[in-house]
Amino acid sequence: MFRVLALLFISFNCASADDVFNIDRVVSENIEIEFTNDYEIQPDISDFDVVNYVVMSNENGVRKAVVTLKNVSSGSRIFQSEQMLALFADGERRAPEAYKQKFKREETISMTLSFGQRLFPILQIYTRQ
Repeated sequence: MFRVLALLFISFNCASADDVFNIDRVVSENIEIEFTNDYEIQPDISDFDVVNYVVMSNENGVRKAVVTLKNVSSGSRIFQSEQMLALFADGERRAPEAYKQKFKREETISMTLSFGQRLFPILQIYTRQ
């Protein structure tokens, strides 16, 4: 009986291949990507700069990114997901799923953000001041 319970416990705790995220190929920051933006979709204005980011995906096309942001303000600020957009390889722009993070003045923080399930990879992540 104990062996059966142990096997059940182990099988429920093992990560499937769908849960494993792989780092996607890095796109140079110097490359210019100019998809049309017919609906003029922009991130909300903020006091945050994207320092760098690493994009990841799994076998099901779930997209995540480790994003390092810097609060360039002289006061504390709260980052909200609407203040950032990801540009996908099909030209779509999308904010990460709901997320909030407090920043002290001029503080830099890395965070893992989810961009949902998408067929196309993330090419760029940006904010607007």
